[in-house]
Amino acid sequence: MAPPKTTPRPPPKRRAADVAYDAIETLLSTMQLRPGSQIVEADLAERTGLGRTPVREALMRMVSIGLIVQQPRRGLLVSAIDLADHLDVIQTRRVLERVIAGCSARRATALQRKDIVRCAEEMVEAAGRGDLTDYMRADHALDLVNHQASHNDSAVKAVIPPIVQCRRFWYAYQHEGEIVEGANAHLELAQGIATGDEAAAVAGAERLMDYLELFARKIIDK
Repeated sequence: MAPPKTTPRPPPKRRAADVAYDAIETLLSTMQLRPGSQIVEADLAERTGLGRTPVREALMRMVSIGLIVQQPRRGLLVSAIDLADHLDVIQTRRVLERVIAGCSARRATALQRKDIVRCAEEMVEAAGRGDLTDYMRADHALDLVNHQASHNDSAVKAVIPPIVQCRRFWYAYQHEGEIVEGANAHLELAQGIATGDEAAAVAGAERLMDYLELFARKIIDK
């Protein structure tokens, strides 16, 4: 007797605060909200098309992880990019990315493995065209599916702030970087995960962090 067919559950509906968080994170990462600039809640609600309550909740989350700072009499400000601290940010992210890559190599579904490679290939294609917008969009999509595939919520929650800090740093100084090299590093990570080879996935994560560290040292040493 054949087992009864089951209907796959639809993905859970995302909370408005989570949508607001992602939208504001994009504004931060792409320097549309520049370091030191003042945060105006009503303006963000208008720019994101979301209500002030989810925007406020998203901002408080960002305060808690240091992306936004709260100062007396000045309100909320976008945190500065600290060159001296950035290598520590990458070192911390390196440890977490290794864990996530290994988990994804072991736990990803077949569809997730395909999606991870597709996102990385889109990054390579965008890099070849010099299209920074599509490159960053594919980068963000790759992170999302990689994090879901890892099934390691603790590591994912911890890695989000360093990722945003790295994106801000990279976007601020991207004219100094080699976008194709970054895309190829992501592709190596994706291929390692897709094959289920944990060592290869971790090696890909290491290559990506090496790329970011060399890029950061180039800026800091100037």
